[in-house]
Amino acid sequence: MELSLRDAPQRFVISHHDEAAFRTDGLRDYSSYRDLGVATATNGLAEAHVIRMITPFRAELSQRHHHNVQFQMVYCLRGWFETNFEGIGPQRLVAGSSWVQPPGIRHTVIGWSDDCELLEILMPADHETVND
Repeated sequence: MELSLRDAPQRFVISHHDEAAFRTDGLRDYSSYRDLGVATATNGLAEAHVIRMITPFRAELSQRHHHNVQFQMVYCLRGWFETNFEGIGPQRLVAGSSWVQPPGIRHTVIGWSDDCELLEILMPADHETVND
């Protein structure tokens, strides 16, 4: 079921930086995630979190996959992050840069810096990641 703004009343939520808020029970075990409260604020319309790479990159950590989302944006807060997108090729984010991934685009993470932190925004909050 697709949510629209009319279906998902929103409320105010604030998230301040807190090191203890980073959790390692997210999608990938090489990353820790800090939920920014967007899913709660939007009743699931969107999700936003900070992703921190906690393991040095090794090729075996990465697998080609795609996300069943309506919208996905990644903004690099620190360091760098590189992904190979099907039909696009390798792309590198550096601090201050971002990309918008089309829904369902297949991609493979191909590297990151030891200090990499990303902001990721997705719609909807509840979505599937499929390993290809």
